[in-house]
Amino acid sequence: MTTLVTTISETLRYRGKIGQWSWALHRLAGLGVVLFLVLHVIDTSWAAFYPEQYAKAIAEYQSPLFTVGEFVLVAALVYHAINGLRIAYLDYQPHLWRYQRQAAYIVFGVTVLILIPTFAVMGSHVADFWEGDPEVPGIVDIAETQVQFLIGFIVIVAAALVLSFLVSLVFRESEHGDKSPRRPSQIDVWLWSFMRWSGVLILPLVFGHILMIHMIGSVFEITAADATVVGTTAANDTGTAVEFVGERWDHLVAGVAVWRLYDGALLALVVIHGFNGLRYVINDYFHGRVVNRALNWVVLFGGAALIILGMAALIAGVEEAAYEIALDKSGLRDAAITWLGG
Repeated sequence: MTTLVTTISETLRYRGKIGQWSWALHRLAGLGVVLFLVLHVIDTSWAAFYPEQYAKAIAEYQSPLFTVGEFVLVAALVYHAINGLRIAYLDYQPHLWRYQRQAAYIVFGVTVLILIPTFAVMGSHVADFWEGDPEVPGIVDIAETQVQFLIGFIVIVAAALVLSFLVSLVFRESEHGDKSPRRPSQIDVWLWSFMRWSGVLILPLVFGHILMIHMIGSVFEITAADATVVGTTAANDTGTAVEFVGERWDHLVAGVAVWRLYDGALLALVVIHGFNGLRYVINDYFHGRVVNRALNWVVLFGGAALIILGMAALIAGVEEAAYEIALDKSGLRDAAITWLGG
């Protein structure tokens, strides 16, 4: 933990070196994206398995608190993606590292140029939504939901720490073990390369997702009755987020569920990329054997669990019966019955 404190204090004290700030912002943006990724994969899987919970989650995403978070998330995604390209390119062209300062300024400039029109479009969606004077969950309701995630995370980390400590006792390990430098394994080398080329592959997928879900569409239009589901020709008849996901995943092009493949590729690449980045952060700051091993277990098994959960939801899809369940939860049943002529 002392290295973490040192990093924070020295970053704040550092003056005149943009490389330090680029490094810090890249890492912070990545951690923020991973945090949202965990929540997003879990709640999207609810569309397939717990539709009433998904309806509740989307209602919370439409609140002012999460709206601000959405803008921060998009900014973090864009900066992390563009700066990642800079890192990948310079890593494979080391003779150009002497221009890293200029490259860092270019990254900031490109990020701002992308975010200005992006935020303008996103802001128009927000304005249109609030013109209707909607009812959204309050801060207390949101806190209750997020506390459940926090408790779950604490339980998982605590269990990993206990198990790691027991392993240490059984094998009579010292806390810090052998401090001699370790040569990178072939897996380490492969993961280093993976972080570079996966970042390039992720870029069009992530930017496509931002374009479709945050610009052409929005979290507010997910619950708009009769609105066209972005990326398809289907209409969201019930005006539920569950139907939005179901229609999108069921959309076929030449008999292929293209958005399931798209989301599956995005899920696998982003989870592995993000959780491996989290592993680097853990190894940088947590050197004690018990804690380091426990947190690495959390990263390894947590990432695997997210991929399995997300893929299971994509394979299962969303049954039409789930639309009715979501209607009950969102309070739109009466409006839907009227619309259906019942």
